[in-house]
Amino acid sequence: MTPENRNLIMAVALSMVVLFGWQMFVIQPEMEKDAAQQERIAAEAARTGTPSTAGGQPSVTPETSANGTPTVAGVASTLTVSKPADTAKRIAIDAPLVRGSFSLRGARLDDVILIGYKETLKADSDNIHFLQKASSDRPFFAEFGWSSSDASQPMPSADTLWSSDRDVLSPSSPVTLTWDNGQGLQFIRRISINDDYLVVYEDSVASTLAGDITLYPYGLVRRHGAPQTTGMYILHEGPLGVFDETLNEQDYDDLKDAGNGGIKVAPATTGGWVGITDKYWLAALLPAQTNRYNFSFKSLPGNGDRFQVDYIDPNGLLLTAGGTVTSQGRLFAGAKKVALLDHYADQLNIPNFDLAIDFGWFYFLTKPFFYAINWLHGLFGNFGLATLGFTVLVKLAFFPLANKSYRSMAKMRLLAPKLQTLRERFGDDRMKLNQEMMSLYKAEQVNPAAGCLPVLLQIPVFFALYKVLFVTIEMRHAPFFGWIADLSAPDPTSIFNLFGLLPYSVSFLPPFLQLGVWPILMGISMFLQMRLNPAPPDPVQAKVFQFMPIFFTFLLATFPAGLVIYWTWNNLLSMAQQWYIMKRVERG
Repeated sequence: MTPENRNLIMAVALSMVVLFGWQMFVIQPEMEKDAAQQERIAAEAARTGTPSTAGGQPSVTPETSANGTPTVAGVASTLTVSKPADTAKRIAIDAPLVRGSFSLRGARLDDVILIGYKETLKADSDNIHFLQKASSDRPFFAEFGWSSSDASQPMPSADTLWSSDRDVLSPSSPVTLTWDNGQGLQFIRRISINDDYLVVYEDSVASTLAGDITLYPYGLVRRHGAPQTTGMYILHEGPLGVFDETLNEQDYDDLKDAGNGGIKVAPATTGGWVGITDKYWLAALLPAQTNRYNFSFKSLPGNGDRFQVDYIDPNGLLLTAGGTVTSQGRLFAGAKKVALLDHYADQLNIPNFDLAIDFGWFYFLTKPFFYAINWLHGLFGNFGLATLGFTVLVKLAFFPLANKSYRSMAKMRLLAPKLQTLRERFGDDRMKLNQEMMSLYKAEQVNPAAGCLPVLLQIPVFFALYKVLFVTIEMRHAPFFGWIADLSAPDPTSIFNLFGLLPYSVSFLPPFLQLGVWPILMGISMFLQMRLNPAPPDPVQAKVFQFMPIFFTFLLATFPAGLVIYWTWNNLLSMAQQWYIMKRVERG
């Protein structure tokens, strides 16, 4: 076996090892980890007789930190008996994009259903049930309230039973809640909701006390049980916030490792926001941007996994005898639509609110790409066609550079016979061969590396477009044509059941083996494009390049169909451009 063939076999083998290794040691362990976590949660629920994530309902009380300022703390009790179901009246939520309810006991926002977004593409699929009641197996809720400098003064808690002036919360009918603590403080809460996922809590406290008292307004979002995530490093799902105009992201595992104290942030600047995000959905606390707050990320003690993000005004509000204090808190609970987040960032002066969408390292490209594709969608009425149109615009933008590169590649093809002659003459003398080849390139004014330029230019575009397709909700369940009903999901067909013609499922196969129509078309287009390119000077490198279309075909089988369609279309455009330029160069 020649050294060249041995190196070729090693290169192919290593490529397959990487592909299979990624599946076996990254993807598969993540799936097993999620399954084990689900089993553990179920076992805990069976042991306690209650949903394991519910446990004892923690209250929020003032806690003195090292510098003497109050903090928001989840006081958890480990109950071994079932808590009676909440029989308190619930106020219905009726908004254009939101349905749900909240209980008058605690006044937590804990039941939010997102209208217009389904769990799956099936016609009978349920709408996304985002925030969840405490009686569910995965409570997920938001809460606003007060802490007090006087421990003897009762504050509203999860068990507080409020009175309401109406039964339905809608954009045209805010709800006013009242509660008297019986010791000189009356709490009034006005809750309103707009047409776009924003809920506003306006709290006021009136005092009939003989002396002064300091109250500390707070807000929190609490999630019971670590949710199943995509398990991919390219996307953050979990607690996050922006403080000092800098994004701060925390993983669920990091919070558990941090202990009960959690991770605290005291920004130097005013404003900021904090929340918990899924891939497409966000629950974010948006305090008034004129004050400074202390923010926290926590993993609470007790039964099951419980995670909390919160803020509190460390300075507090002085409630004088016979006086009144007010506070306002906002909650965004809904879909992470780019234009909507930008709107609230401008309207409410919220710093970097758009970073709730994980645009990635190529933020400066990803967001403009999204707006360009979204604009084209308005013209074509289809995100797939918009992506194809966007690809044409990208090709036009890079046309001068690509044109120069393809001319150099065409000249390289014409030089192939001369290069072969040099290899035959100096094949045993590598140094002399390289010298003669460089002299030939210089004489013919050819840059052998110019052919890499289109690929290098495509890399940031590829990753930015990948982000657009993967993280933006506008692409979720966006159809193309034929069998592609969701551009953000992989091609659902498979060559191993003849693309659905044979009556059996291939779901048991690893994702990269479920080769659909579009990944195969992409591989074919890549192979044809490489045939137009001049062969690399190194024979081993040339043979390795022959296997690249096969490798990328398997790799892109797991990618969103929209990205594979983009790559295929880009290859076709590049082939047409390259063929035209080469013909012109060959004709002289």
